[in-house]
Amino acid sequence: MTNFVYKAYDSSGGKVEGQIESQNKTAALSQLKEQGLLVTDIKDESVVKSKVLNFSSKISLADLEFLTSELSLLLDSGVKIDKGIDIIKKTKAKPALSRLLSGVSSSLKKGQSLSQAFREYPDAFDDLYCNLIELGEASGNLADIFSGLSKDLKFKRDLRSKVISSLTYPVVILFVCILAIFFIFNFIIPKMSSMFSGADSLPWYTQAMLSISDWMLQYQSFLIVGVAMLLFSASVLFKQPKLMNWWQKFSLKLPVLSSAILIIERIRFNAGLALMIKSGVQIDKALALASGNIKNEVLRGEINVVRAKVKAGSLLTPALKQTSIYPDFFISLLEVGEESGNLERVFNEIANRSRQEFESWTSRVTTLLEPLMILFMGGFVGGVVVMMLMSMVSINELGI
Repeated sequence: MTNFVYKAYDSSGGKVEGQIESQNKTAALSQLKEQGLLVTDIKDESVVKSKVLNFSSKISLADLEFLTSELSLLLDSGVKIDKGIDIIKKTKAKPALSRLLSGVSSSLKKGQSLSQAFREYPDAFDDLYCNLIELGEASGNLADIFSGLSKDLKFKRDLRSKVISSLTYPVVILFVCILAIFFIFNFIIPKMSSMFSGADSLPWYTQAMLSISDWMLQYQSFLIVGVAMLLFSASVLFKQPKLMNWWQKFSLKLPVLSSAILIIERIRFNAGLALMIKSGVQIDKALALASGNIKNEVLRGEINVVRAKVKAGSLLTPALKQTSIYPDFFISLLEVGEESGNLERVFNEIANRSRQEFESWTSRVTTLLEPLMILFMGGFVGGVVVMMLMSMVSINELGI
């Protein structure tokens, strides 16, 4: 059987796009005709895949959140899971998600459970996701599990968007500054150099400006290649475990960055814990699974120590107090939650408060970075302009 991607019109003239599984193209056209569709385009899915760029072959966080929310909605409406996956697969799902759903659908038809089918795609579904699905299958509340996972994934996507948006403005300013520097030293200063050709001696700043311009004109291609190689080497090196561990330890010591890391990791950890406890997972197992949400190895190691203490019989709050993730205020909330037996609400409260704290931190840093970047750009470009004016004034002083 082969999957075909098609575009068609229904009996009322509406556009229809989707996928159909059939033995060949002729059989697929016949099936679509029986459904009352007028096909305008039909292609083998494998041909479409070969035309898709490599970056689109991965399941993005947005794709996963879309899949999870749609499955929650369909299951809540009484649609069976295998039928729900087929419905999503036939909609305007991205090629990568469509291929994943085809594989999951095939696994379900072979008799595997949904959690087993998902475990075959570890790049898309982590252990926390698969374990919760397995719990939902056992308890029969799979729709609620998908709903909780959908909210968690939506938060992660919003968190990533906030981080990216907070960095966008400084990066744009820096890029504009670099472009301005290249323009000045490649076009403006070379045209001015003829003015100083007959001078016996020039001020040091004029000589420096002309030398930098000459160097850039001769070697800027090597400069661009060197910067590209440096960025590529840095990206490769930071994938090495030793260097990554060093950076994660060092970043926790940096004044501004460390607070952001702790807030983000606290949000991830507490959101995962709340979801696990709501699903009925035991606290030691919930700690192990929720620690997978933590990206920083140092903080993850601290949570593993907490898990070992709790498993050995220690209370949760004193163990979490020894970590870097929780300040004193949140420790008091945890004490209340542990005594009242309402840890799920406390973990949700900590996650929500930390989200508000991160939004405030992002607003403060962005507000601080904007004038700093403008001052940097204005100072550098303005400094070059001032040196150009001073150089022109020096021509009259030298009597040229």
